[in-house]
Amino acid sequence: MSGCGCLRSLMVTVNQCHRPMFFHPYLLNFRNQLILKTKPTSVINLHKHFRGSVISLSLAEYSNAPNAHFVDDYLVHQIHQNEGDPKGIDLLHSMEARCIRANSQTYIWLLKGCSSLLDARKLHSRILKLGFGGEYEISDLFVGVYLANGDSCSAVKVFDDISDRSLLSWNYIIHEFLAKKLTGRVLGFFSRMVAENVHPDETTFAGVLRACGGGNASIQYVEQVHARIICHGFGTSLLVCNPLIDLYAKNGSVDSAKKVFDQLYFRDSVSWVAIISGLSRNGHEEDAVLLFIQMHTSGIFPTPYVFSSVLSACAKIELFELGEQLQGLVFKGGFSCETYVCNALVTLYSRSGNFISAEQVFNTMWHRDAVSYNSLISGLAQCGFSDRALQLFKKMQSDCLDPDCVTIASLLSACASIGSLYKGKQLHSYAIKAGMSSDIILEGSLLDLFVKCSDLQTAYEFFLTTETENVVLWNVMLVAYGQLDNLNESFRIFKQMHLEGMIPNQYTYPSILRTCTSVGALNLGEQVHTQAIKTGFQFNVYVCSVLIDMYAKHGKLDTALGILRRLTEDDVVSWTAMIAGYAQHDLYAEALLLFEEMQNQGIRSDNIGLSSAISACAGIQALNQGRQIHAQSCVSGYSNDLSVGNALVTLYARCGRIWEAYQAFEKIDAKDNISWNGLISGFAQCGYCEEALQVFSQMHQAGVEANLFTFGSAVSAAANIANIKQGEQIHAMVIKTGNNSEAEVSNALITLYSKCGSVDDAKREFIEIPEKNEISWNAMITGYSQHGHGIEALHLFEQMKQLGVVPSHVTFVGVLSACSHVGLVNEGLAYFESMSKEHGLVPKPEHYACVVDLLCRAGSLGCARKFISEMPIKPDSTIWRTLLSACIIKKNREIGEVAAHHLLELEPDDSATYALISNMYAVAGMWGCRDQARQLMKERGVKKEPGRSWIEVKNSVHAFYVGDRLHPLANKIYEFLGDLNERAAEIGYVEDRCNLWNDIEQQHKDPTVYIHSEKLAIAFGLISLSNTIPIRVIKNLRVCNDCHNWIKYTSKISNRSIIVRDAYRFHHFKDGVCSCKDYW
Repeated sequence: MSGCGCLRSLMVTVNQCHRPMFFHPYLLNFRNQLILKTKPTSVINLHKHFRGSVISLSLAEYSNAPNAHFVDDYLVHQIHQNEGDPKGIDLLHSMEARCIRANSQTYIWLLKGCSSLLDARKLHSRILKLGFGGEYEISDLFVGVYLANGDSCSAVKVFDDISDRSLLSWNYIIHEFLAKKLTGRVLGFFSRMVAENVHPDETTFAGVLRACGGGNASIQYVEQVHARIICHGFGTSLLVCNPLIDLYAKNGSVDSAKKVFDQLYFRDSVSWVAIISGLSRNGHEEDAVLLFIQMHTSGIFPTPYVFSSVLSACAKIELFELGEQLQGLVFKGGFSCETYVCNALVTLYSRSGNFISAEQVFNTMWHRDAVSYNSLISGLAQCGFSDRALQLFKKMQSDCLDPDCVTIASLLSACASIGSLYKGKQLHSYAIKAGMSSDIILEGSLLDLFVKCSDLQTAYEFFLTTETENVVLWNVMLVAYGQLDNLNESFRIFKQMHLEGMIPNQYTYPSILRTCTSVGALNLGEQVHTQAIKTGFQFNVYVCSVLIDMYAKHGKLDTALGILRRLTEDDVVSWTAMIAGYAQHDLYAEALLLFEEMQNQGIRSDNIGLSSAISACAGIQALNQGRQIHAQSCVSGYSNDLSVGNALVTLYARCGRIWEAYQAFEKIDAKDNISWNGLISGFAQCGYCEEALQVFSQMHQAGVEANLFTFGSAVSAAANIANIKQGEQIHAMVIKTGNNSEAEVSNALITLYSKCGSVDDAKREFIEIPEKNEISWNAMITGYSQHGHGIEALHLFEQMKQLGVVPSHVTFVGVLSACSHVGLVNEGLAYFESMSKEHGLVPKPEHYACVVDLLCRAGSLGCARKFISEMPIKPDSTIWRTLLSACIIKKNREIGEVAAHHLLELEPDDSATYALISNMYAVAGMWGCRDQARQLMKERGVKKEPGRSWIEVKNSVHAFYVGDRLHPLANKIYEFLGDLNERAAEIGYVEDRCNLWNDIEQQHKDPTVYIHSEKLAIAFGLISLSNTIPIRVIKNLRVCNDCHNWIKYTSKISNRSIIVRDAYRFHHFKDGVCSCKDYW
């Protein structure tokens, strides 16, 4: 007994020496907090580990209590009996059997060693009976024991019964809930803390922020917590700010994350990882890279997580060279074996197309996981290396790695890109066996496979079998039917989507809107627009860009511009769509102004915007501005872009810069038919028609397939130079390729045959068009008008109106010209009045010019002068020139001088103006005034355009000037011409000697110098062409009275058909009669 007493005394002495160190209230609280902060769930284990010390300390506690010596003796005895590991509840029973009463410290010790939920509940029951339940230390221990053993309800109940809860108790229960991922309970307890006015510390806030990361809190709630963090003075605490940065970044609030990061006085590696990875995830890759550079230059060496994030950022924004440099830092830091760093490198090299480096990193990895394989397989699939991707898939299986949904989805994408439906179906079978067929990603990839392989029936059947309510699948089906321009099926899917309660996303509306745009269903597109507004997508950038494109392409440019102006963020696609819309509707100046505005706002144009701006420059032949945009495209890295190259070809071709157009054309590596068409149409529109036809021949020889636009441009070029032979060859190609039923090509053929004098062929082509459009009717009416078939033109116009075809300004130019050529004055004036009254068309200058010509041809010069004075618009040079030409024919010098005065003001550098004035005075015999007009022309440096005529003989075009003797057959031509004149005189031809030379001038000149070019061309044709071939002559000026009369007699004596196209119309001469009936 004395031995035990000595032992007891020794233990008490030893423990009393240590008591101030461990059992001072402040130190005890600090110890408990340290244990909780380290790992709350390991408190009991930690107690067991230091079992001896705690027992000794507890004994010291008991020594000061009543009956402490009985307890100590018994405990020491039990310690020796059980080798230092007494059973809590059994020990308590033994104590009671010996009539030893346990105090609160006994129960505290027993609770700290309690590892059984059953024992805890038994102890709890006894403590409540003995009245120790109100002590906060015992209550805190019960909360910990219950939470550690999974009984959160009992823990909360005990916590609720504590009258004076410490902050430690709050933090303990919060972190226990957090450890068990009961994030909702954490937020609930935090709300209680706020309601009970408990001041949290940084440990509390750290736990709450971790709970918010579980997806149970909105960003607004996080901001409220952030506000409380600042109010309690923890705004710069790393323990709080690091999870706050990560939380803001994961919720897309990048600006808030950056603000928290910037306010930190000290940043650790966790801070840098949180902000860099957050920026990379949220589309701020450039900021992530810049921040990484700042981190590196600050002397902070990156962690593997930082390298992984910044490498991913480089891959996304294609900073491949920087990524390669970062690999050097990875090796330097010893992270080349880190799996997630290597995975990021594989992704980087795969996206850059450097599969040698990608596979090198992949093969040297110590540990490859599914992400490693997925990164390389996805890269190979996206670049079209489907076979290598499939081989890697087999290697993945041999490495005992199970492919996941991402793997199969990547392989399905590879199959879709090369149209391998069979391999795709094999992968589908594998997915079904692996139980992955219902995965959302796989369903989308499978549906995309069927759609891209044009197996729409299978796609629809698979779509019906999907059980997942996935809006992506609906969008894929909308795109599928949209690609087929199947508006009915697209709208059926769209309506069914609404009926089944599917909520559209930002990709749904663009899918259906593109279909509406493609098929021209503007009304349905406007209905979809209304639906987008109702569902809150009216300001979505992606939706707005497609809406702008739809309205712009359908001519509702004001509506499109209104949508653009309401956008709250800068979007290059929306601006580009608007610029392209202006250009497509020939509003080139507006397109260029908007392009300039876009640049002033700092929006960097893409290749589509640059090509649209260049096309606008081509439309108004703004060569200098086009060259500036050309330079800008080179600086922006689009010098080799196909769309930009094609636009440049069109620009230089339309501006007549043949060498530059060819140079731009040759720089295009992969020329398509748009490249060839740009060159052909550009040359044709700027008057280089022969070059256009040469390019067309080269295109045909190169084996490039011509389309409707190609044929239309080539036919127009042949029409402009009246090259009927090559035009007929192109027509044969049109028939051979099956494009003869297309209205666009047929319209150009009507114009071709009309301009070449074959009005019957033009009529036949018009009749054969299955679906005539407005241009078809206009082309035929104009053709009739040019050939003097005024009555036929007017009949066709009436037929056009009866069929409901709305006439345009071009239509009325043809109608008024027809009336002018056949002298239908009253009818012409009536049609002119009907433009505004019946059809709502405001007459343009060309319509007023037609009316003036109508009145002048009828000899009503006074009425024409009055009509001009009463015009609501200012007369242009065409109107005054028409009046002056009529005054020369009718020899009305008074009105002619008025017209000449206005014409000199408007066009002082036009040679035709001086020529007309000179002729006016010559026919009036006022030679002095004639000479003054010629002298004024010389003083101003204006050169007269000489009269010229062309005729094609045996695939060669021959040109003649007045009195021309340069032709190799000149002597034969003049000899034959003299014989024609004699034969014509025998049947009544009398030369009109009213010319522009006075008697003295005629005496000093060879009479042959007065022979006009059309006479020489016709004579050459008669001696060179077979009797069965019509004589076709083109003249650049109006045919004179004498020549017109001479050609009538020539057609009769030669029994040949002669067709002359002058600057105003066609004249068909046959059997001594002209189609104009001497009215031109």
